[in-house]
Amino acid sequence: MKLVKFPKKPIIFLCQLFLIATLIIACHNTTIHTSTNTCTQNYNPNQDYFPNKITITHATGFAVEYHQHYKVVTIKNPWQNAKTQFQYVLVQCGTPTPQGFNQAQVITVPINSIVSLSTTHLPHLAKLGVVDKLIGISNSNQVNTPDVVERIKAGKITQVGNNSNVDIEKLLELSPDLVTTFGTGNSQTDSYSKLTEVGLKVAINAEYMEDTPLGRSEWLKFTALFFNQEAQAENIFNEIANKYTQIAAKAKSLKQRPTVFVGFNFKGTWFMPAGQSYVAKYLADAGGKYLWSDDKSAGSLPLSFEVVLERAANADYWLNFSQSWQSLKDVVAEDSRYADFQAVKTGNLYNNNARVNDSGGNDYWEGGISNPDIVLSDLIKILHPEILPNHQLFYYRKFIQ
Repeated sequence: MKLVKFPKKPIIFLCQLFLIATLIIACHNTTIHTSTNTCTQNYNPNQDYFPNKITITHATGFAVEYHQHYKVVTIKNPWQNAKTQFQYVLVQCGTPTPQGFNQAQVITVPINSIVSLSTTHLPHLAKLGVVDKLIGISNSNQVNTPDVVERIKAGKITQVGNNSNVDIEKLLELSPDLVTTFGTGNSQTDSYSKLTEVGLKVAINAEYMEDTPLGRSEWLKFTALFFNQEAQAENIFNEIANKYTQIAAKAKSLKQRPTVFVGFNFKGTWFMPAGQSYVAKYLADAGGKYLWSDDKSAGSLPLSFEVVLERAANADYWLNFSQSWQSLKDVVAEDSRYADFQAVKTGNLYNNNARVNDSGGNDYWEGGISNPDIVLSDLIKILHPEILPNHQLFYYRKFIQ
């Protein structure tokens, strides 16, 4: 019987063999992991090119359906009373385009360049670490997101105009992989149709239609879908949602809830957030008693000054009023009847404009959408300062008397 001869140093041989095997496995795993962030070289119909998938837990306005090499994204409610939905087919680069879809809907992912026509989309790019892909925005003066401001100063971002007056020629010159915009349902002002007609790939972000702070914040995952950044978006949003839930829990059991109203009279109409609105949800979670919480609708309620004064005359707090007012003198100068509110007499006035840049861009409507846990902390600090003694107001400021 012949004996099998092993190397003189079996331990060294086995270690080398193990090392080689480990490297082979590592390389193989790396290829699978990064395949969705680059263009696929060898298409495999049996491979799942999106191993990391998002789960939508708070947003109601969009959905995603995953397939092996493409994902179908549906915008359910693009604007108020919309009678249409939008669908986008996100196809992994290097794989075949699925049949049965309009070519205008097909977008190759991951995208390498993006133009955003809303500042609310910019914090998504910063959180996902893809600001370097941003090549165009509507108006640089309104931007507060630090990473984007730096890119603007470096001359790497082009202004292309706002949604209703977008410069299509500039956009065509930029030739972005994707343009993100929003819709109102008004064909005269919305840019979506104009942009798709000239062959640009456009996606509507309808986060403003969400009725909850976490619902709006979760649209971070919508943006992530175009970059194949699902895993990162899940981690980021889960952290935000957990913080928000923990903070809200501190105010949930409070029995003493101060009364609150918001807004101001604008050209004869006071647009008060409805009882099921985004603002109403914030105030409820912050331990406030919103004076229009009994209303069962979303959106806003067009009210007269007299109706608001009748219900809110003795309210404890007044929030979210005109940004142009800088002092109590400005308030009373606008309308002497404002002096009749108890909140004005006691000085319990707080506005959401603590972070406004030199051009008037308010970060509450930019970074605040993506950081609802910080906004909620501000509101609790205002209504129940003892709950968060160490928190410093970030988006809100006490109004100057």
